[in-house]
Amino acid sequence: MGRDPEPPQSGRSLPVRSQPHEPSATGMGDDRAGRNFLIVTADRQYQVLRGLASPLRLRVMRLLLRQGPLNINQIANALGQPQSTIATNVQILEDAELVTTTVGKAAKGQQKVCTARYGEIVVNLDPESTNREKDVIEVEMPLGLYTTSNVAAPCGLCSTTKILGVLDVPELFLDPGRVQAALIWFGRGYVEYKFPNNAKVLNANLAALEFMMELSSEVPGTNVDWPSDISLWVNGVKIGTWRCPGDYGDRRGRLTPAWWKLEGSQYGILTSWRICDTGTYLGDEKLSDVTLADLHLIDHHSIRLRIGIDDKAGRPGGVNIFGRGFGNHDQDIKMRMHLATPKPSARANALER
Repeated sequence: MGRDPEPPQSGRSLPVRSQPHEPSATGMGDDRAGRNFLIVTADRQYQVLRGLASPLRLRVMRLLLRQGPLNINQIANALGQPQSTIATNVQILEDAELVTTTVGKAAKGQQKVCTARYGEIVVNLDPESTNREKDVIEVEMPLGLYTTSNVAAPCGLCSTTKILGVLDVPELFLDPGRVQAALIWFGRGYVEYKFPNNAKVLNANLAALEFMMELSSEVPGTNVDWPSDISLWVNGVKIGTWRCPGDYGDRRGRLTPAWWKLEGSQYGILTSWRICDTGTYLGDEKLSDVTLADLHLIDHHSIRLRIGIDDKAGRPGGVNIFGRGFGNHDQDIKMRMHLATPKPSARANALER
């Protein structure tokens, strides 16, 4: 990519792998329970906060993350606590959906086996991160808060001040430091985000669902003529593919930090992907016949957005995703829910007349 591995003042260089990697599945599907990721909205998810508000329950979570599934008796012995105390606290963690439990046969009777669901939890204290104006709900997702990833080199992340970790090592996309990311790039694979399904919470119908993000292709160095087919999936449904024209380095991005050399990707194109009842559109261009009904939003508590490269695409040229502090647009990934205006009832029409 020709990127500067560190800000010039550091005086160090980071190792870069020269050989490409095969995609490495990470994130929610990882067998290591501690790699799952949860975003908590403080003003709505009180049960989760209650589950975390105990030193003993935190010790239980830590034990399960380090040792894997354990029964109540094993947890009690490991922590030196009465079984009744552990059982009570595990029930609170289960109610908060922080652990899952299964009941199985034991030497005498049955046993309750506990498994931690998450190893990384971010608490969002800012209720203004979700904006509601008239018939639109907008949520802006920080670029680094993807919940799962499966990427292949060339790949990397950086904040507004430095490279995060080591370039071209897909496994480091799991590092907690990713929450600082302002630019993400990879040649193959995807990153996936979980947005709250606020329409389900409000029991509201949607007229359209929109995602906005700044994107470019990915090539060693930069090349304004480097087409890449970039695809989006929502709740596992591929909604469309857009052929991005190039990887832009002809001039510095309006927000791109000065330490980031011009040999690296500078900015992208602000794209708006819109799903409605007639199909999926990028701006005015129809990308596919996928409609809101195909996403089955009512069946999901969250909305999963996957951004990536489809291996079956004709021009898989990688992707750069720009967040706040990089590129030309000061935003991360935005989701907009356009609420449907309820049709007036026959009685209401009669009253108006």
